[in-house]
Amino acid sequence: MKRQRKRGGIRFAVRIELALLLAVVCVAVCRELSDRWQDSAQRGEGGGWVSESREAVEATADGYIKWVEFHATCEAMAEAYDQDVDSYGKEPHLDWIELLAYAGAKKGGEFDGGSVKLIREAAQEIRDGETTMSELTGDMEYYDYYLEAYDAVLGGMVGEFSLEEDGIWKRYYGLKAFSPIARGFDYSHYDDFGASRSYGYARPHLGHDMMGQIGTPVVAVESGVVEALGWNQYGGWRIGIRSFDGRRYYYYAHLRQNYPYAEGLEEGGVVTAGDVIGYMGHTGYSVKENVNNIETVHLHWGLQLIFDESQKEGDNEIWVDCYELTKFLYRNRSEAAKVPGTKEWRRVREMRDPEAEKHCKNKTSMIQ
Repeated sequence: MKRQRKRGGIRFAVRIELALLLAVVCVAVCRELSDRWQDSAQRGEGGGWVSESREAVEATADGYIKWVEFHATCEAMAEAYDQDVDSYGKEPHLDWIELLAYAGAKKGGEFDGGSVKLIREAAQEIRDGETTMSELTGDMEYYDYYLEAYDAVLGGMVGEFSLEEDGIWKRYYGLKAFSPIARGFDYSHYDDFGASRSYGYARPHLGHDMMGQIGTPVVAVESGVVEALGWNQYGGWRIGIRSFDGRRYYYYAHLRQNYPYAEGLEEGGVVTAGDVIGYMGHTGYSVKENVNNIETVHLHWGLQLIFDESQKEGDNEIWVDCYELTKFLYRNRSEAAKVPGTKEWRRVREMRDPEAEKHCKNKTSMIQ
């Protein structure tokens, strides 16, 4: 009986020592996290984690950005965009990408419910003449990184363009990028970026899936040059379009069996944002062409960033999560109409993109 009590006392003492040791460790960890948070806040990053900032530095160690995680929410993009459009033609003109980069740098690349307020307050201060974007970001060590990264993601989406109305071309300024699904066609989606895929080999899902009906018109998000067209065993019938500045590569996959592409689409050709480029299907997962091995009808669209041509293919590819961007682009959907007697759909309102016209003009000059 005495031995049992003695053993019980020893066990109790050991537990007390372990509990004290755990408490000491917890205090040390909390102090370390607090120090890191305060150090980050003092650098003007709004309490962003130091590890996030170090990743930004390492990402540009070789002279170009090697990694980007784009976490801007639909709400933050909408607020920054509205500030940009509302101030167009005025002084100062607020740039939506600069506002997003400011919010990103403040919180180490993370966005939350407070990001919209942060953007709105910064815009108001600049409009009131209390400060400038240069002054706001002057002490932010990683602002330039976020500005370059976000400009690579969004750089071609806002600007001047013209729309045809009753035979007259009218100029506008605003969102000239489109949702990848034509107006009037339903779809469902969720954030599936990074989910596992097993066909061929285990890999993460580096795009965004939009589920709908076979034949749904697929629209070019941004104007650019058709760089890839044809069959891929993973993506089935697919299209690759490169932005004119070369930094964005748009990938549209699993297009319709037998009739995947819009008439006239060809490699090297130029498309304007909002053009119908193809049709939703479920082709892919086969080395044999024109096979429907994908269970669910959907469009897979992806956005790859290219800061250096070595990143185009291989282990250095940068793909960003397009879920929030897809939600934002919903505000601009290109309307399409059926071409009678065919399987074709065409956009209803023609658009002129100055960047597309500039590219075609330069290409013609080079040929001559």
